[in-house]
Amino acid sequence: MTASPGRRVLLAAPRGYCAGVDRAVIAVDKALEQYGAPIYVRHEIVHNKYVVQTLEKKGAIFVEQTEEVPPGNIVMFSAHGVAPTVHEEAERGRLATIDATCPLVTKVHKEAIRYAKDDFDILLIGHEGHEEVIGTSGEAPDHITLVDGPEDVAKVEVRDPSKVVWLSQTTLSVDETMETVGALKEKFPLLVSPPSDDICYATQNRQLAVKQMGAEAELVIVVGSRNSSNSKRLVEVAKLAGSREAYLVDFADEIDEAWLEGVSTVGVTSGASVPEILVEQVLEWLAQRGFADVELVRAAEESITFSLPKELRKDLRAQAASLVAERTGHAISET
Repeated sequence: MTASPGRRVLLAAPRGYCAGVDRAVIAVDKALEQYGAPIYVRHEIVHNKYVVQTLEKKGAIFVEQTEEVPPGNIVMFSAHGVAPTVHEEAERGRLATIDATCPLVTKVHKEAIRYAKDDFDILLIGHEGHEEVIGTSGEAPDHITLVDGPEDVAKVEVRDPSKVVWLSQTTLSVDETMETVGALKEKFPLLVSPPSDDICYATQNRQLAVKQMGAEAELVIVVGSRNSSNSKRLVEVAKLAGSREAYLVDFADEIDEAWLEGVSTVGVTSGASVPEILVEQVLEWLAQRGFADVELVRAAEESITFSLPKELRKDLRAQAASLVAERTGHAISET
């Protein structure tokens, strides 16, 4: 990158929607188009305030628990994945389901099932309470121990140090995860690594772009919601890369003009759940304040796409009605 006179913006590429998020958001849109409202979604389909509000206006209803969905309706599971018990709850509740779990999260679930079948102790690196961690842990609750960072390693106990494997939440900081893995390997020298890196390709690419801009940008603005793990990690990565300040905002109007004092270069990126329109609004806000020169910082090319959930090829309204009819002995009208 070459500096340009005056104020400038370094714009990260890639940024914003990853393939899993794109798939999940399109799945909600397609379901609403195909089956009509309401479509219930368990938890936020992705962790972004704007996306959730937009889908709510179209007829999506977001619930925290499966039991909140009335029988005979359609419920979609978010991109973060769910435990097997949630599928069982939906079956008991006579609900038709659409599983929008990101295929990369599904891969981690399958790894957990496989290692549990081989009776390994599984050390899951991730943040307690995150939906993805809850879903993965539910695949093998008797075999999984959560490790929430390097500071947790000292208290980890296993049955057999020769049969231990680590897995991770897909949206973590690459550096933080490998620091935790290093500490685990010191304690358990025979620790097995998963067959492929669990951290999402999109998470890694977005962090790499921020690392490249962090040394030059005195200020980095990350567009993303506060419950988005990968967005919060981008703020941390920016500071570690050398940026004087880094802030997380949902919308351009949350930016404080005081942040620009003494700043000649602003880095801009967005989390994997963020639509590009929100980044465009931030760039417009900056341009109005003299930061009109935009340079692209490209860390990687992304061409991965995922097919939509197979359930969208079924008549789910009819399926939901028949599930209730099986229980009650008569059909119900759609709600």
